[in-house]
Amino acid sequence: IVADEPVSALDVSIQAQMINLLEQLQNDFKLTYLFIAHDLGVVRHVSDRIAVMYLGKLVELSPAEELYTRPIMPYTEALLSAVPIPDPDLSEQRQRIVLEGDVPSPISPPSGCRFHPRCRYATEVCSRVEPPLADYGNGHLAACHHPLNVDEETLRRVQAAPETPRDADESALPTDTSGESHPVPEESTP
Repeated sequence: IVADEPVSALDVSIQAQMINLLEQLQNDFKLTYLFIAHDLGVVRHVSDRIAVMYLGKLVELSPAEELYTRPIMPYTEALLSAVPIPDPDLSEQRQRIVLEGDVPSPISPPSGCRFHPRCRYATEVCSRVEPPLADYGNGHLAACHHPLNVDEETLRRVQAAPETPRDADESALPTDTSGESHPVPEESTP
């Protein structure tokens, strides 16, 4: 079942009832949902796997909990930093990542990595070469020349995923992280 923003315009208490109903139907009828939403708190609650898209391209696909604790794509990192945390003390400790610049036109996307004009880690290669969707193990795929939260050993084993689009350059797998890893602290995840 495709559920496109099924709870976005609902009051929080009604959202909870709707999500409970979806879970009950899923269990009773062995359903699979393609749950499309912008509310990452709801997405975390209902999803086993999460795909993140930017300007129509898949940029990260991961088991849900791993995505929230170890985002690899900088866009995912920025999205997660914007999720509200109900605890005011934890919320104050978290660093919010504010993306600079305007969202490029999806009709005429930038060359290379579509996210590079707004990425704080972008280098020259990002503007020239589209990164392939790389397999970082455990079902975690990401398309980035400068992946986050990846150790050197994992980086050496990275391969282009079969899901890599034909127009992505499979020869452009990341070879270094070009900077330090930026793990999401466990206590600050939503």
